[in-house]
Amino acid sequence: MEAAAASTEIIVLGWSVVLLLAQIILQAVSTYDLGPYLLGPRDDNRQSGNVWAGRLKRALENLLETYPAFVALALALAVTGKTGGMAATGAWVWLIARVVYVPLYAFGVPAVRTLAWVVSIVGLLMMLIRLMA
Repeated sequence: MEAAAASTEIIVLGWSVVLLLAQIILQAVSTYDLGPYLLGPRDDNRQSGNVWAGRLKRALENLLETYPAFVALALALAVTGKTGGMAATGAWVWLIARVVYVPLYAFGVPAVRTLAWVVSIVGLLMMLIRLMA
């Protein structure tokens, strides 16, 4: 018996996990200046002096603000069979905007970074509209 092909939304969900892991790894690697402190319980809440570490941490935190909504929408669309069309486009818009957001934040590009965030929200709204239709 052949398995059904995954919807675009589920494929993008898989790629979103790649993005999440990449951001976690980038942020962790950027805190190299904390050395052995990172191996302990981190009770005294030291912060990296590396500007990249702070930016990558904030970019990751920003991803985590919308990530639950993206996951919920992608799964709900798949379960309800409302995949494709505007929902699939919205999923790709969200992911591409989130990928673009990371280097924009890391390099300190303010206005365009905000535009990338807005575009990612538009992607979520496209998915939501399709789900609610």
